[in-house]
Amino acid sequence: MSLTLRSRKPIENTMPINELELDLLVLSKRHQRRWRMAFRVICFTRALVSMSRKCLQNNNQILLRSLSYVAVDISTSDDHEVPFVGVNKQMLSKMVKEKSFESLSNLGGVNQVAAILESDTKRGISGNKADLGHRINVFGANRYKRPKAKSFISFVFEALKDTTIIILLVCALLSLGFGIKQEGLKEGWFDGGSIIFAVFLVVIVSAVSNFKQSRQFQALADESSDIRIEVVRDGRRQGLSIFDVVVGEIVCLKTGDQIPADGLFLNGHSLKVDESSMTGESDHVEVDEKSPFLLSGTKVTDGYGFMLVTSVGMSTAWGEMMSSISHELNEETPLQARLNKLTSCIGKIGLTVAVLVLAVMLIRYFTGNTRDETGKREFLGRKTKVDDVMNSVINIIAAAVTIIVVAIPEGLPLAVTLTLAFSMKRMMKEHAMVTEFWIGKEAMTGNASSSGLAHNLYELLQDAVGLNTIGNVYKSNSESTPEITGSPTEKAILSWAVLDLGMNVDEPKQCCKVINVEAFNSEKKRSGVLVKRICEKTVHIHWKGAAEMILAMCSHYYVKSGTIRVLDGEARKQIEIVIKDMAAKSLRCIAFAHTKVAEADGQVQEKLEETGLTLLGLVGLKDPCRPGVRAAVECCRNAGVNVKMVTGDNVHTARAIAIECGILNPDVGLNNDDAVIEGVKFRSLSAEERVAKIESIRVMARSSPLDKLLMVQSLKQKGHVVAVTGDGTNDAPALKAADIGLSMGIQGTEVAKESSDIVIMDDNFTSVVTVLRWGRCVYNNIQKFLQFQLTVNVAALVINFVAAVSSGKVPLTAVQLLWVNLIMDTLGALALATEQPTNDLMSKPPVGRSEPLITKLMWRNLIPQAIYQVTILLTLQFKGRSIFSVNESVKDTMIFNTFVFCQIFNEFNARKLEKKNIFKGIHKNKLFLAIIGITIVLQLIMVEFLKKFADTERLNWGQWAACIGIAAMSWPIGFLFKCIPVSGTQLLFKQRAS
Repeated sequence: MSLTLRSRKPIENTMPINELELDLLVLSKRHQRRWRMAFRVICFTRALVSMSRKCLQNNNQILLRSLSYVAVDISTSDDHEVPFVGVNKQMLSKMVKEKSFESLSNLGGVNQVAAILESDTKRGISGNKADLGHRINVFGANRYKRPKAKSFISFVFEALKDTTIIILLVCALLSLGFGIKQEGLKEGWFDGGSIIFAVFLVVIVSAVSNFKQSRQFQALADESSDIRIEVVRDGRRQGLSIFDVVVGEIVCLKTGDQIPADGLFLNGHSLKVDESSMTGESDHVEVDEKSPFLLSGTKVTDGYGFMLVTSVGMSTAWGEMMSSISHELNEETPLQARLNKLTSCIGKIGLTVAVLVLAVMLIRYFTGNTRDETGKREFLGRKTKVDDVMNSVINIIAAAVTIIVVAIPEGLPLAVTLTLAFSMKRMMKEHAMVTEFWIGKEAMTGNASSSGLAHNLYELLQDAVGLNTIGNVYKSNSESTPEITGSPTEKAILSWAVLDLGMNVDEPKQCCKVINVEAFNSEKKRSGVLVKRICEKTVHIHWKGAAEMILAMCSHYYVKSGTIRVLDGEARKQIEIVIKDMAAKSLRCIAFAHTKVAEADGQVQEKLEETGLTLLGLVGLKDPCRPGVRAAVECCRNAGVNVKMVTGDNVHTARAIAIECGILNPDVGLNNDDAVIEGVKFRSLSAEERVAKIESIRVMARSSPLDKLLMVQSLKQKGHVVAVTGDGTNDAPALKAADIGLSMGIQGTEVAKESSDIVIMDDNFTSVVTVLRWGRCVYNNIQKFLQFQLTVNVAALVINFVAAVSSGKVPLTAVQLLWVNLIMDTLGALALATEQPTNDLMSKPPVGRSEPLITKLMWRNLIPQAIYQVTILLTLQFKGRSIFSVNESVKDTMIFNTFVFCQIFNEFNARKLEKKNIFKGIHKNKLFLAIIGITIVLQLIMVEFLKKFADTERLNWGQWAACIGIAAMSWPIGFLFKCIPVSGTQLLFKQRAS
């Protein structure tokens, strides 16, 4: 029937259809569907039989059968991952980007989204390799596509765009053309071809340097973007790289963290986010169940919580934005800006000299005052061929342009790059612990349960520790060692509670419901939690924080037996003495307080009471002064750097720690406001009073973020260069305001790191001394190179100018000057920029803001060397032929050879700006010795084997000895002139030490 119907023609629209025909048509379609279903079943069955036969033939395995079923293992391709049912990447990405409550509601809410993504809101994802791989295949990895890095060829083209290089190439091509036309291809290509080769050599070396710099800074950018975050996997908190976050992940968020991906808020308290990096709005956004959307790249400014990751990588708005940003780190440092200004100034002088040389040489040529090698006049008016005139003019222009190339100190930026990159390559974590525990006025020793601590008090302490914390304790089983995470203070308290008191800090979380939380605040220096036990109608409030501040909120206190007593004047005074005694031992004193409030008419109280509390106990945390900190402070002081301590601890603890670290002398009392001051008193001073007192202040206790910022501003008003260390979000304003911001790499928040200039990866203050040493080394190396290069510039410009004015010819050809430029700019920068820091650097005074780059010391070293080189080379220029009885070509070669060796010997002089012994520590810098060796070998090849290329003549042993002997006089000259004292050094130390 279906075949008959299939063969019919379509029914025309104009034909009427009666009811019988309509029934037949419907019935035929129904049978048609059944036939198709049967056909598919048959085909599928035959396919299964065929697959089973192939399986038996290929694998020789027995296919087990039973009466009820046949088991067939069908493998799927890895390319076709089974997606998560009900959601896809685009849907989740769009939902968070647009903050669509409708889409979230359609999916059933946050908890349902977690269920769809197969993530437990408490235990997180399983974290096994198969699960992680599946999530990455379906939703992608948490990485964004970077703009394609510049290739080496692009750097070559950039170097070729330089105006002087273009002019030189044009001159070289014209010279090449005229030379081939006059002398033929065999002999005529040397002059132009040599310049082209030399230019390309300079371009390639410059491109290689820039290419390596780009790669090094790209690697630095990659390292800086690898943020460590905390997630929950299989019930365990663990840290991992931001790049390893996957969709479905449960991420722990706290103040200062960067949100690693797009996601949804699960739970938490007082969570506020700064979305200015994405939306441009400066107001902080509150995130909770009513507004659960979290955007990647934004910062947590307050509170804490947990989030469910829904989109990663390029599926987030942050990923899309970052993929369009190039991380080439093109920003100029203040030092580079000063160097570029100096480079521009020197370049203008060189351009002026080059223009004068060009004008003088053209005038002398066209007036017939220049002669060739045979002594004949080069220009004879109309008798001179046009080709000869053009060739001479081109050579004159090439020589003038080459003077510009030599004069412009392009090696200065390269020296900065090399020394920064080198210093980056060369640039113990101890925990705090609880050492004292007091209940009321009585010190507790040993295990709390075995020392007679009342059960009710023990439970309250367990609740205080377990509920009022953002730390976590994980134990895989009862026998395993607990893994404790959190800030150093939180970890110390949790370790004490679990290991010393034997508490189960997770137990209170099972039987209590958290109603409200007040996160730790740097102003109030405390945190609180309001909870309700599941089977009770009483609301409990727990506070934890700075001991004297918590004590001020209390009206009663517990004793060891668990009874409550009134905190009268005498008892309060005794507990204050306990706090001061702990602080005097450099212990950070933390207090716990508690109160409970009954529900009123079924209404649950949400405000945390701040008065009438009962003191539970005191703990003293010892944050050990790391080995080497005292020595580091002493080293800073010897280097003219004054170390000031700004802390949130009370004045007694701050003073004790400052004495322990060597910041404060033990004989300085607390009443000495000049040395030790509290933040509240400092900020109450007028601006003028703060500036007047700022230099004498050594320690500021109980400080707020504003106090730290005021201190930085006051020091800068005094003219000091200020460096600030910090790790918290509240340190960000001071880190930004300082000249140098140093944040901590381990404990530092992302907000602090982004506000700083340098990240100390090991969180150790001794690394500040390392930063100081390398910073001074970088500056010193740049000064060394600057002295070396200016000597070459002055000598080359004066020699060429005097020779051009007097004889109409320059003694150094374009190729020779380009070779000197290569030695000076690239090899010289590499040799002098990689000197390692010495202990002498730490005994020098700091460099002030307004101190010039070229100091009196450098002028003292530079001027004698430049005068000597100019005198010797001009003597060779005018008297060399008669002195050595040589022809013009050999004389010019000796001038070139002597000039190069003068620079080689002067590189040794430049190693030490002040010290007479220029060879001290030279064996430690293998790169310097290698570069000197390479330069000498290349110079030997230039003179002896590249006669036509370099326009040189081979020299005999006597002539080589004369060149080297004349150049070697640079050493005794440098030694003698370093005996001349430079005034103003001691005065500078007294004025600028800060």
